[in-house]
Amino acid sequence: MPTKLLLAGDVMTGRGVDQVMRYPCPAALQEPFVHDAREYVRLAERAHGPIPFAVEDDYIWGDALADIDRFAPDARIINLETAVTCGGYPWPRKAIRYRMNPAHLACLAAARVDACVLANNHVLDWGEDGLSDTLSTLRAAGFATAGAGRTAVEAGAPAVIPLQGGGRVLVFAFAGIDSGTPPAWEANHHPGISMLRPDNVALKAAADRILQTRQPGDIAVVSLHWGANWVDHVPPVHRRIAHYLIEANAADVIHGHSSHHPLPAEVHNGKLILYGCGDLINDYEGIETGERARTDLVCLYGLTLRDDGSLEDLEVMPFQLHRFRLCRPKSEDRDWLRDFINARSQPFRTHLEAGPFGHWRLAA
Repeated sequence: MPTKLLLAGDVMTGRGVDQVMRYPCPAALQEPFVHDAREYVRLAERAHGPIPFAVEDDYIWGDALADIDRFAPDARIINLETAVTCGGYPWPRKAIRYRMNPAHLACLAAARVDACVLANNHVLDWGEDGLSDTLSTLRAAGFATAGAGRTAVEAGAPAVIPLQGGGRVLVFAFAGIDSGTPPAWEANHHPGISMLRPDNVALKAAADRILQTRQPGDIAVVSLHWGANWVDHVPPVHRRIAHYLIEANAADVIHGHSSHHPLPAEVHNGKLILYGCGDLINDYEGIETGERARTDLVCLYGLTLRDDGSLEDLEVMPFQLHRFRLCRPKSEDRDWLRDFINARSQPFRTHLEAGPFGHWRLAA
C-alpha cells in the first residue's frame, strides 16, 4: 500500500511570527540592524497591509490546510527552525536568534505535524537550556523530534511515526558543516544536534546507524540541513552525499533544506532527493534581499511512495507568504517560481509540469 508523506522546509515561527500570536516572547533582539522583533511585523505590514494581533492557531497555514487535508498524508514532517522557549541564554556572537513561546505550539498542531526536525542552525539560539525547553515542550505535546538531544545518542535517534497499515516512517536528521551551524553545537558530551561531515568515514557511520535501526517495512527519511543561503546551484558534494545514502539503502527520501528558496529534485535509483525545500514560514516580508531568488514564494511537497520506498509521485504545492500567512499565489508568481526551479533542474533531468489544483508534478 502506498505511503503518503508531506514534507516542508524551514518553518520559522519565531521572532516576528511569534509576535503576532497570543503570548509573544520578549521582543528585544540583539541583531546588528534590528533590535525589536516587532519591526519584522511592521515591515510585513508596510508591504502587504495590517496583520491581526493574537492570530488564531491555524492563521499561518492559511490556504495550505485545505490542500494538506485533500492530500491526506500518512505523516507530516517539518524542519522547525526555532527554539521553543521564552528562557535560556542567547548563544554568544550569533547574529540572528529565533525563539517561539511554548504556548504557541498549537500553531503546529493546527497542521497536525507529526515530526519536527531540529538539526539546524537555530535550535540552540538560546543555549542548552533553550534546547532542553524545546525538547521537553515538543515531546509533551506529542510531536516526535529528530536531530537534537541531551546526549549524542538521543540526538542521533530517529523520529518514529507509526503507519496505520504497519511499518514506520523513520526520520533521521543531520546538520551539515556548511549550513552555518556552530561546530560547538554538535552533541558529544553535552546537549546538541547531530551533524554530518561529507567524508566517507562519517557517511558510512551514519548509514550504518540507520541500517541498524530500520526494519523491513520501514520508510527511512534522511533530513539534511545543509548548504548556504541563496545558492544558485546544488553543490556537487550534496549530490555525492545523497547518492551515497541511497545506494547504501540508508535513505528512501532525502529531505534537504537551508537554502531559503526551493532547489531542484532528483530521482536516483528510484528514490527521491529534495535538495532544498526552501522556507515555508518566515518573517521576511518587506525585506529586500538583493538576491535573484524570492523568499515569499514557497512550497509544500506531497510524496507518494511505493512499498519499497521508491517514488510513485511527487506533488509540489506552491504558496505565497502574505501577512505571515500561506496564500495561493497569483498565476504570474506561480509561473515565475516554476520557471526558477526548472531552470536549475536540467542537470538532474527533472522538471515540474502542470498538475491538478494549480500544483505541479515532478517529471523525471
